[in-house]
Amino acid sequence: MNPLNHPFVFHLVQAVQWQQAQSTGAVYFPPTYEQDGFTHGTSDPEKLLKVANRFYARVAGDWLCLKMTVQRLAETGVQTVFEEAAPVGDIQPGDAGAGSELFPHILGGIHPDAVIEVHTVARDAAGNYLSITGVTAT
Repeated sequence: MNPLNHPFVFHLVQAVQWQQAQSTGAVYFPPTYEQDGFTHGTSDPEKLLKVANRFYARVAGDWLCLKMTVQRLAETGVQTVFEEAAPVGDIQPGDAGAGSELFPHILGGIHPDAVIEVHTVARDAAGNYLSITGVTAT
């Protein structure tokens, strides 16, 4: 995938963790940051639900989707590199890592100033991710 085909970087985050970072102005780091060495992202909005259901289906609670650009991340001092899919914690990419597609790996945390928009994520009672308001078609 050419990153220029998809100008945005999306990151799925537990709502409570993002609200905590935003209220204090702190940089947000995902729970698996130390193990993974970076913050995972997705540029293709069509992949977001597949990624969410692959990696986060067992994590209860409300989720949000952060929309950023590589430039906005850089303005907060964070580099983004595009690499092959990688595990999130102990969960292997499986079919969420579509072949030769490259995914944005954020080499640091996410500062609230890097975020352009925050979107709500809809889930069903079983925990399946159904849609992301304003981002996904469904």
